[in-house]
Order: sequence, then structure tokens, then C-alpha cells
Amino acid sequence: MGTRDELTWMPAHRLRKEIADRKVSPVEAVENTLRRIEQHNPKLNAFLTVIADQALDAARRAEQAVMKGQKLGPLHGVPVSIKDLEGVKGVRQTNGCLFYKDNVSTSDALATERLRAAGAIIVGKTNTSEFGHIGTNENRLGDACRNPWNTSCTSGASSGGAGASVAAGMTVIAQGSDGGGSIRIPSGFCGIYGIKPSQGRVPRRLANIDSWHPINFSNVGPMTRDVRDAAIMLQVLAGPAPDHEPGTIESAPPDFVAALEKGVKGKRIAWSADIGGVPVDPEVVRVAEAAARAFRDMGATVEAADFKLDDPQVVFDNFQVIYRTRAYAVNGHLLRDHKELLTDYLMEGMEKGRAVTGEELFDALSYLNKYRAYIRDFFTKWDLLLTPTLAVPAFPINQHPEKIGGRPVAHRLWGFTPFTYPFNMGMNPAASAPAGFSSGGLPIGLHIIGKFGDEESVFAASAAFEKARPWAQHRPKGF
Repeated sequence: MGTRDELTWMPAHRLRKEIADRKVSPVEAVENTLRRIEQHNPKLNAFLTVIADQALDAARRAEQAVMKGQKLGPLHGVPVSIKDLEGVKGVRQTNGCLFYKDNVSTSDALATERLRAAGAIIVGKTNTSEFGHIGTNENRLGDACRNPWNTSCTSGASSGGAGASVAAGMTVIAQGSDGGGSIRIPSGFCGIYGIKPSQGRVPRRLANIDSWHPINFSNVGPMTRDVRDAAIMLQVLAGPAPDHEPGTIESAPPDFVAALEKGVKGKRIAWSADIGGVPVDPEVVRVAEAAARAFRDMGATVEAADFKLDDPQVVFDNFQVIYRTRAYAVNGHLLRDHKELLTDYLMEGMEKGRAVTGEELFDALSYLNKYRAYIRDFFTKWDLLLTPTLAVPAFPINQHPEKIGGRPVAHRLWGFTPFTYPFNMGMNPAASAPAGFSSGGLPIGLHIIGKFGDEESVFAASAAFEKARPWAQHRPKGF
């Protein structure tokens, strides 16, 4: 049997092998996870709901399957968390909203169902900003989710609980989702690996969507400490389903695990420190640029490139028109009937969404098509684009930077995320990989972006970078 510390930091793919070889029991793995949650969640608030009894029951069934020699799934016996925007049947789903604090899901989301089918054991629901609306993890359900590297700082969001959980060794893998950076923001701030797949690579089931909108920027994806774990998890999550939402990629996904061995030799890689002039902390640029240069040693061509269709403010403004309109269309009833229960940031976003005119929305959708055409053209010249993941390292909770690199930001709640939402708009696969640390000991991420449908190149680059500059040995003090 592995020791408790070995289980805590063991990659999921190795844990699954140890379970299959009967060296580790699924019960032991889940018990260790539950102990870690009990020990560390009070100071991080990464989990909103823990389902210990259900998880242990599932672990016992998983152990029986091993002992009987049954066929095992790719995540058999591996503990996993589900972000509290996705359903787990019979379990509380708050959406980070006080109004839904006692809401219970009546069915599994498609991602939940697929993880269960792969043998993963769900241990609970992780914290999120209200309806995933902003990139830091405050809501009215309790304390903000905190960063394991410095508990006075934000974990990022909206998959903040997932990011903090993986970084602190509470779970080895976590399900996240990303509509404007919500996998990559906490991955960057918490020093883990997270990938947003191409739009439509991981579908949602139509029956689980309260209000479908033809423009959806959100993607479900993995958050892990290990690139191989992310590839395995995305393989489980990806692919069409009989009742999937419109916009799903209809073809079967490629072999993400096989892509890990492809490397980057001969690849044409673009580097942009500021994608057209956004404010960025010089220390972030220094760390991320040094990481980007490492790809030259791996055989790739890396060159500075201009990535700019318009002034970055124009991109942001059009993103916000669509994003806020959708927020109001889906949850406007709460603004009308239960305003007193909402966070200030959700109220502000929905009120602005309510005020959007038909002409403004039409113009933003027209701009979106132009922007996507620009990105498609950019990736005919380059295989990958590298940028910093975020404009700053993690900052103290509720102290969003109003200036970055000595320059004012256009929107206090979004100014630190200028690199993430453009690629939700573009539908591109994009990952955040740990690149190094700030002078204050906080993680800084490298953003690895590929062309639509090409997660393979993102995974190949991520795995090559992980091999050249390993990060798993870095762990937050006290965890």
C-alpha cells in the first residue's frame, strides 16, 4: 500500500495503474482524498459540498470490480471533483448562487456521466463564482475560495475550487469549465495544468441546459497537475452524444494521449507578450517569455508575432455584449424577482445585458464572425500561439488590480484576464501550463493556444514543455 503522501501527489494515470495492479485500493485512495478535504478545505473553501458516503460506497464497488477481474475504465478508482455548475444526481447544485443554496440536481450532467462511466469516483462539488460570471471566486454562499500558494490571495475562477483543490492535493484531477478563461485563470493562479478544448469538443446534454443560446463560449475540460492526466480525462469527456447541444463537433475526437509523444520539432510557434497592447505586469512577461524561448531548444521556430485585429478594448466590448446578454437571457428572472440574493457583480452584468439593444447585439455578433475569421487566418501561418496566461500573478481577495504595469485597466473585474476570453470567442483550444513564479512566490502560467480542432498540437507542446521544465515537484507550503 502507498503511503498517504504518495497517494496525495500521485498522478491519476499512475494511481489507476496501482489500483489495477492491486497495490492501492480505491477505498484507500478515496479515504485519503476525504482526509485531505477535511484537513484543508476550512482554510481554502474549495468545496461547497462533499459527498463522503456516496464516494466511499462507489469506492467499495470499484474495489470489488478490481478483485473480480472486471474490465476497468481509464479513470477507475480515481477521485474527482465536479464544478458546482454541473449536475450530479441527488447532490446539491448551487451554481455559486445563494438563491440555489438548497437546490438538488435531478440528473447527472453529461460530463458527470462520462466520468462515472470511466470509473472515476466523485467526491464533491467545487466552489465557483456566481454562475461562473467573473474570474475570481467570491459568492454569497460563504468565504471566497483561496489560493493554496497564499491564502490571502484569490484562487481565480470560475473553476476556482477545482484549481485550489488540485494545487493543494485534495484531488488529483478536477472537472472545470471555461466561458471566458474559467479553467485557465485558476490553473494559472494556482500553478496547475488546465486545458479549454475547442468549442464543441465536449458537449453538454440538451436536457441539462436551462436556456440554450446559439452563441455559447463555455467549454468543459480537465484541470490536473499532470499533462497526461489531462489528456486521459479529456479523452473521457470528449465526443458527440445522442442528445448533444447544437455546435458539438460531430466527429470522434483524436487520440489525445498519443499526441503527447509528438513533440514540437519543426512547429511554427508565435509569441505575443501583449496581444495588441493590453497592460501586463513586466514580471509576468519576463517569466512567460523565458518559458516560450524554451520551445526553441525543443526544435520549434519561435518568433514574436503581432496578434491584433483591433484595439483590445474593441474585442473586450464585443465579448461583453454577447456574454452579458446571454447572462440576462438565462438568469434574468433572478434579477427581476430575487435581486436581494445576488452578488453585485452578477447584478451589474445582467443589468447591462438587459440594456443591450437588438442593434448592439447584431453588431457584436457580426464582429464575432470577423474576429473568428482573423483568428483562422492567423493560424494558417502559425501552428501555436504562446502568451502569458494572465496579466498579473494572483492578487489579494477583492483587490482586483485597477492598474497593471503602470497602466489603467478598462474593467476592474476583467483587466487581469486579457489573454483568455479572446480564445473563447475564437473557439480555439488553449491550455495554461506552469511557467515559473513571481518574486512573491506566486505561480505564473504560460498560455498555449492552437487552431480550432487541434488539441493534439496543444497537448504535444504541453507535454514537451513539461518534460523540459517539470513543475510537479513544486507544491504550496503547508499542503
